[in-house]
Amino acid sequence: MNVFPIDEKIAESFRKEYGINNIAHATIRQIVHLVNRLEKEFEVKFIRTEMGVPGLTAPKVGVKAECDALDNGVASSYPPIEGIPPFKEELSRFSKLFMDIDVKPMGCIPTVGSMQASFVTFMVANKRDKTKDTTLFIDPGFPVHKRQVAIQGMKYESFDIYEYRGDKLRGKLESYLKKGNISTFLYSNPNNPAWICFTEKELKIIGELADKYGVVVMEDLAYFGMDFRENYSNAGEAPYQPTVAKYTDNYVLLISSSKAFSYAGQRIGGLVISDKLFEMQFPHLSEVFNTDKFGAAILQDAIYAASAGCAYSGQVALAAMLKEVNDGKYNFLAGVKEYGERAQRMKKIFTERGFYLVYDKDEDKDLADGFYFTIAYPGMSGEKLLSELIRYGISAITLDTTGSSRTEGLRICTSQTSLERMDELSRRVDLFVNDFKIS
Repeated sequence: MNVFPIDEKIAESFRKEYGINNIAHATIRQIVHLVNRLEKEFEVKFIRTEMGVPGLTAPKVGVKAECDALDNGVASSYPPIEGIPPFKEELSRFSKLFMDIDVKPMGCIPTVGSMQASFVTFMVANKRDKTKDTTLFIDPGFPVHKRQVAIQGMKYESFDIYEYRGDKLRGKLESYLKKGNISTFLYSNPNNPAWICFTEKELKIIGELADKYGVVVMEDLAYFGMDFRENYSNAGEAPYQPTVAKYTDNYVLLISSSKAFSYAGQRIGGLVISDKLFEMQFPHLSEVFNTDKFGAAILQDAIYAASAGCAYSGQVALAAMLKEVNDGKYNFLAGVKEYGERAQRMKKIFTERGFYLVYDKDEDKDLADGFYFTIAYPGMSGEKLLSELIRYGISAITLDTTGSSRTEGLRICTSQTSLERMDELSRRVDLFVNDFKIS
C-alpha cells in the first residue's frame, strides 16, 4: 500500500503519453491504457471500475452447445443472415415469456453483439424520412452510441433525464419532437451509466409520443432483468422486464448476451423488431436500400453490408441458453446477482466516507444495486476526483463522457471488483479521504 498516492508528476506524464489532455473527456479505452501503464510501472493491482467487462463465468450450456456445433462442422458454412431457426424461435419465445410481448421469429435477428444491433438500426431507421434525420439520446448513456451516429454522418441531440423523471418527461420530449426532425430515440434500461430504471409511467410516455410523432424507439436492454429490486427470472410469470414495447409498435429492442448471460467473448446479441415495424414501408428507404420495407432493409442491406451475418456457433450457443431459460431449466439472473451484492458493498464503502450518489432515485424509489452506480465527492469536479482517485489505485470514468449534466460525478462499474477485494477498496478510499478531508 505504500505506493499510494502515486506521484502526481508521474501520473501526469503517463496521461500525456496516451494523449489525455483532459481526463474528464478521456475515453474508456484511454483510461484502460493509462491504468494498465500505472499497474505495470508500480507493480500494483488497481481497483478497476472504469470498464464494464463482465466478470462471471459463462454458462456451461452455452459453451457446450457452441463446442458441439463446431465439432459438427458449422465453421465451414455461412450462417443464414436472418439467423438460424432455433435462435429466432427461442428469442421470440423469450420475448413473450420474459417481457410479455408477442413478436414473430422473423423479427428476431442475431447480431454481432448489441453494438451491431444499434449500428444497423441507426443505418436504416434514420433514413426512413428525409425530414427526420436526427436521433434523440435520453442521457446519460453509453458514449459509443453517439460515435456510431457520428461515424455514419448522422445528427443527434440529447438531454440528461436527471431533472425530467415521471410526468416531466413528456414536456421535455415534446420540446424536441415538435421541431419535426427526430427519427429515433435511444436509451438504456437499466441505464448505463446511472443504473436508473425507467418507470412504467415513463415508458408509456415514450411509447405514446413515438406513435404521435412517428419515431422509432431503440431500447437498449443490455442489462436485461438486472434491476434486482424485482424478480424477472420466472418464465411466463409477472413481473416482466419493463419495456416500451407494451406501449408502441414503433420499437426495436437491442438484446445482449454479454452481461445477463455472461457470454461477452463471442459477440452474440440480437435485434427484436415489432411485427408491424418489420413490415412497414417507407418510400425514402428505396432511395438508399434495395427495398422500402424496414425489416428487409435491416437484413438484406444493413447487416449484409456490415458483416453478412454473425458466427454460426455463437447463434447455437445463445439459442441453447435461451431454450434452457425458456423451459425453466436455467435461472439466467441467479448468477449475475453478485453484481448487486458488489454494488451494495461498494456504495456503502464510499458513502460512509463522505461520498454521495449522483443518481439515486427512480422517481420516489431508491435505485437498484447492480452493474453500475455513480458517485461524487463534496467540493470536487469529476475531473479532479478521477485524477486523484487514480493516484490511490482506483479507476473510473467521468460522467462528462456520458451526456450527463452532472459534471461532478463518476461512473463506477462493479464487474471487475470481486467481493474479496472490498477490504482493499476500503483501505484505498480511507487513504484518499484522509488526504482530502471534507471541510
